[in-house]
Amino acid sequence: MSAIMLVYTLLPLVWLAINATKTQQGLLRSFGLWFDADFALFRNLADTFTYDDGVFSRWLLNTLLYVVLGAGGATLLATVAGYGLAKFDFPGKKAVFAIVIGAVAVPGTALAVPTFLMFSTMGLTNTPWAIIIPSLISPFGLYLMWTYATDAVPDEILESARVDGAREFQTFFRISLPLLAPGVVTVLLFTVVATWNNYFLPLIMLRDPDWYPLTLGLDTWNDQASTAGGEAIFNLVITGSLLTILPLIAAFLLLQRYWQSGLTAGSVKE
Repeated sequence: MSAIMLVYTLLPLVWLAINATKTQQGLLRSFGLWFDADFALFRNLADTFTYDDGVFSRWLLNTLLYVVLGAGGATLLATVAGYGLAKFDFPGKKAVFAIVIGAVAVPGTALAVPTFLMFSTMGLTNTPWAIIIPSLISPFGLYLMWTYATDAVPDEILESARVDGAREFQTFFRISLPLLAPGVVTVLLFTVVATWNNYFLPLIMLRDPDWYPLTLGLDTWNDQASTAGGEAIFNLVITGSLLTILPLIAAFLLLQRYWQSGLTAGSVKE
C-alpha cells in the first residue's frame, strides 16, 4: 500500500519534470514518461519568462505579493487570536469556539460568490485587495493555533511572568511566541499553500491579466490552444507549472522539522 501511495504521489511530479524538457512538437511525438531526443529544458525556461513580454514574471510577483500579505497576515492573525482564545477567559468563548468550528466546515468555494458581491459593492474587485483580504481569514489556522497554544504554553510560565511584572505584550513576544514557533510554521505552510494554489477566487475577482496569480495565468496559456487563432504552448504551460511547485517543495523541505513537530503537538498526554 505504501508503494502504491508513493507512486500515486510521485508519478505526476516525474511526468511534469520529464515533459518540461520537451518542445511543443516533442510532447506530441514522444512517450509521456520518457525524454525526447530534443532536450529543451533551458530553452523552455527562457521562453517561459520571455513569452508575451515576460508576463510570467508579473504573475510570479503577483503570487508572491498575495502570499506575503495574505498568507503572512493570516498566520499573524491566527497566531494572535488563537493564543488569546487559548489563554484568556471571556464571556462568549464557547460561542466563538462553535463559530470557528463551523467556519472550518464551510468550503471556501461556498463563500466565493457572496464575497464577490460584497467586494463588488465596495469597488474592490479587479484589485489585489480582492485576493489579499479574503486570504487573511483562516478558520483552520485559527483552530490549529488555538489547540496548539493550549498545550504548548504552560499557564505556570505566564503566571510567573505576570508576577515578575511583565506586561502581556512582553509575555507574548518574549515567552509565548518562541514556544509557539512550530505551530506558527505549520499554519504558515498551510496558508501559503492555500494562497499559492488559489484559483477560484482570482477567477471570479480579477479581469486584468496583469493582476493574475500563476494559477490563473497558466490556465489562460493552456486555453490558448482551444481559442480561434490561439497558439498552443503546452510546453510553456508544463514548464511554468514545474516552476510554480518548486517554491512550495523548497518551503516544505526547509521547514520540515518545524511543521512536523507542530502537527504532532498534543498527541501525547503526559
